[in-house]
Amino acid sequence: MRNLLNFLAKYNNLIIFLILEGIAFYLLASANEYHNTAMVKGVKGISNKMEEKITNTRSYFRLSEINQALTSENTRLKNAVELLTPKENQVFFSISDSVYRQQFIYTSAKIIDNSVNRQKNFFTLNKGTNQGVSVNMAVTSGEGVAGVIVGCSDNFSIAMSLLNIDFRLSSRIRSNGYYGSLSWDGRSNTHAILSEIPQHVPVSTGDTIETTGFSSVFPEGIMVGTVSGVEKPGGDFYIIEVALKTDFRKLYYVEVIGDLMKSEQSQLENSFQ
Repeated sequence: MRNLLNFLAKYNNLIIFLILEGIAFYLLASANEYHNTAMVKGVKGISNKMEEKITNTRSYFRLSEINQALTSENTRLKNAVELLTPKENQVFFSISDSVYRQQFIYTSAKIIDNSVNRQKNFFTLNKGTNQGVSVNMAVTSGEGVAGVIVGCSDNFSIAMSLLNIDFRLSSRIRSNGYYGSLSWDGRSNTHAILSEIPQHVPVSTGDTIETTGFSSVFPEGIMVGTVSGVEKPGGDFYIIEVALKTDFRKLYYVEVIGDLMKSEQSQLENSFQ
């Protein structure tokens, strides 16, 4: 009680001023229509701004949920396109036509563990054999190549990241069709190396690098990245630096791609080896 009395005694002038100020505003707003309208508009303006801030804050915390929903919707649409693609009445197709040459299924997944700073990087997905995921399925970020499934349990799977010195990917230069082998040299997590491209082939900075589809893991035409540098060593082939399209430090949601005709293709190829 003594503290309260001391507080009132210390700030009595300020308290009386605020009380009188409040009464003055009340009398001004209630007795004058113009001031009343202006005050109501001011209060509404403040309320609207506060509500907007609250809404923006809620939307920010729902970004992860929204992103996951968009990924699932994108996967559903890709599967729908595969089902609607006309395949009956077709006998022979161009080998460069990946839509008719192979049939793929897509499913979205969330990364629950990831590494980017090791020589052999892997990431873990929240889907496994119970959800249709199996070994040697391709994994993409929706924008570019991410990795390959190398192990599965009932509800989880492990993918070898493109940022792994053991990773190899058949890739080509989109502008001229020349292909080689893309690998990671263990240095930057934003770049890889494309080799086996002859030096007589025209290569320019900014050229798009994409998958060939020869590996029977990745569909043809998935973007890998763009040429960021070209070297001419002493041999017959370039050393091409590729800026990767996938940002592995921001990789949260991915697509797992399965080839329904892979076993048939592999069985035929193995019969001639």
